[in-house]
Amino acid sequence: MNQTTEHIFAEISKLAPDITSRAAEIETARRIPLDLVETLRSIGIFRLFVPRSHGGLELDLPTGLEVIRALSRIDGSVGWTAMIGGGNGLVPALLPRDIYEEIYRNGPDIIIAGSAQPGGTAEVEADGWRVNGRWGFSSGCQHADWIFGLCVMLKDVEPIPGSTDEVGPPMIRGCFRPAYDWQIEDTWHVGGLKGTGSHHFSLSDTVVPSAYFFDLMGGTSCLPGALYQAVIQLIPLFHCAFAVGVAEGALDALVSLARAGRQQLWAVTPLRDSETFQGALGRVAAELNAVRAFSEAQIAGHWRHALAGTLKSEIFFAQATQTAIWVTSACVRIVDACFSLGGGSALYENSPLQRQLRDMHAAAQHAMVQERHYVNGGKLLIGAGGDRQAL
Repeated sequence: MNQTTEHIFAEISKLAPDITSRAAEIETARRIPLDLVETLRSIGIFRLFVPRSHGGLELDLPTGLEVIRALSRIDGSVGWTAMIGGGNGLVPALLPRDIYEEIYRNGPDIIIAGSAQPGGTAEVEADGWRVNGRWGFSSGCQHADWIFGLCVMLKDVEPIPGSTDEVGPPMIRGCFRPAYDWQIEDTWHVGGLKGTGSHHFSLSDTVVPSAYFFDLMGGTSCLPGALYQAVIQLIPLFHCAFAVGVAEGALDALVSLARAGRQQLWAVTPLRDSETFQGALGRVAAELNAVRAFSEAQIAGHWRHALAGTLKSEIFFAQATQTAIWVTSACVRIVDACFSLGGGSALYENSPLQRQLRDMHAAAQHAMVQERHYVNGGKLLIGAGGDRQAL
């Protein structure tokens, strides 16, 4: 760990009490307070993965995800906002270089929001593409500098084929525009990750030049560097860091509850002296250690391939997705167990355990970590002739 990353972790540690004390404020406002956003910006959270050539930190993937994990351990909404705002710093690399320069012309601390849902259409015109659409789940859009949304590309009102043989899904491209171009709708009234401000946004009858579109799944990077050559293969692993961080926070909260002398109704001893509780706590901690080890191993493996220039493959996207699904599901079980062991006191709004429970279940609803996507790994494994090392 170098001085820069040591400084970031030290600043996060100093900031932790303030974040914790403002948990109710964050949930009530349904967004991260702007002063806290600016503090995160000043620490460098939104330039974690911006190239050094543009003033960013360009951290290696394992270190950058450790930062996301550390913030998620403190507060789910803050960690998620950092994950999205920092992780989306990889996406502009898929745009033309002159557009990349435009985005970062005023410095590296740019916050990017967006939606991976193909919620819009883009009809080809002489001057570009006419975009219409409405997208959901755009975390941090209220404090974003730029926003993107995926579109189905049209010509003469018909979808443009996504491949040359005109078979399969239509062409889908991301539309990238300054935040002030989009209309944000106040729709984020939810049960978990309340403070992420993940509202809907829309764009109506707007002609966007072709240079502001990118191919999320197969685009070519305009930048050198291992981080930017296979963006979609890295994105699922951000969810691993978030999930492990929230699970660690839940275990922290449960241990603190036990150390405080909590004694449940009709129990003969406090939690800290109960062998039944101690045994359950030890089992949960072991499960968390296993999940964390698997997550770290997968992140390290992907980073090795990124450094070698061999990551840009459908197999590695499926592998990252499989890992993110399993890690997220396992962390749901861990947080559920911590909440259950916390007893009745975990129900109260001043308990972090109820918030971590809601946040973890909300995170598990994200499309990237839905269990239906295991099918992609299964298909590839069958096609790989039984080569389990590929997946």
